[in-house]
Amino acid sequence: MANEAATTTTLSRGVSSQELERLVEQAQQGKRDALEELYLLHFDRIYSYLHMSVGNRHDAEDLTTQVFVKMLESVGTFRWRSAPFSAWLFRIAHNLAMDHFRASKRWQPEEEVPEPDPGEGSAAEEEAFESIGRQSMLELIQKLSHEQQQVLTLKFVFNFSNAEAATILDKTEGAIKSLQHRALASLHRQIATPPESSPREP
Repeated sequence: MANEAATTTTLSRGVSSQELERLVEQAQQGKRDALEELYLLHFDRIYSYLHMSVGNRHDAEDLTTQVFVKMLESVGTFRWRSAPFSAWLFRIAHNLAMDHFRASKRWQPEEEVPEPDPGEGSAAEEEAFESIGRQSMLELIQKLSHEQQQVLTLKFVFNFSNAEAATILDKTEGAIKSLQHRALASLHRQIATPPESSPREP
C-alpha cells in the first residue's frame, strides 16, 4: 500500500489519493473539468511510456491520444478494487502499444518460465541495479527482450509495484518477478563484461 500511495503521489504532481479518487468519481459522472484534469495529470507519464515503447514521437503521440479517447469511453467501468487508476490507464496504453506492434509484426511474447526461487540470483540482481544509473540503465535495457524492457521500465522508471505491473501487462506476479530476474541478470552480465577495445592504428 505504501508503494501504491507513493506511485499516486508521484503520478499526480502532489495531488492526494483522496483528490484523485474525487476526480475519478466526478469523471465517471461525466464532468468535463474532472476529465480534463485527469488528462493533464497523466499525460506526461503515458506519453513517456508510449514513446519508450514504440520508439518514435509520431506513433507515441497518436497512441497517447487513443489512450485518452478510451479513457473517456470507459472511465465508467473503472473500479478502485481491481487496480489503481494509473495502472488501469497504463494497461490501456500497453494494450494499444501491443496492437501497434502486432499490426507491424514487430513483437513476439516470451515463453513463460518458472518463477525463480526468492533467494536465487538476488545478489546478482541487487548488484546490477546498484551498479547502473538510471540513464545508463535506459540505454542498456534496449538490448533486452521487449517484455523484459516493459517490466524494468514499469518497475524502475515509473515505480509500479509487481502487482501493478502484472495488472498492466496482464501477467501473474510470478511472471513479472521472473522477467525482472532474467532482465537484471542480463544487465549484470552486460556491465560485468568489458567492451572489446578497438585495434590501434599502426
